[in-house]
Amino acid sequence: MTATLELGAPAAGIDEAVPGITAGWHRVCLVDDLEPAWGEAALVAGRQIALFRTGPGEVFAVAHEDPATGAHVMARGILGSRGARPTIASPLHKEVYDLETGECFSTPGLSLATFNTRIADGCVEIEL
Repeated sequence: MTATLELGAPAAGIDEAVPGITAGWHRVCLVDDLEPAWGEAALVAGRQIALFRTGPGEVFAVAHEDPATGAHVMARGILGSRGARPTIASPLHKEVYDLETGECFSTPGLSLATFNTRIADGCVEIEL
């Protein structure tokens, strides 16, 4: 089951006094809310993000939108690796992307937006 998680407030250190500012770190969910090796979709400051927990303290965040089709499906992608590089394959046409850089291994010219993540006090935070 995919849970859509709505951001309630920015993480500490974000300038909340400036209306409309969405750049910075955003607290999304508890790390334990994410199933290992399974994608989840989250709505973070109005952006659809796909989250992947690949290890106890390792979470990746990418755009939920498939670069090849525009469909919001990347959270349903297939996790894998190319050597030591973690990957996600689109569930539609199986283009394979590097989870760290967004580089597409299978179709030159395509790239997937990636976002920095961190874990703070057991919560996943994403930098937009």
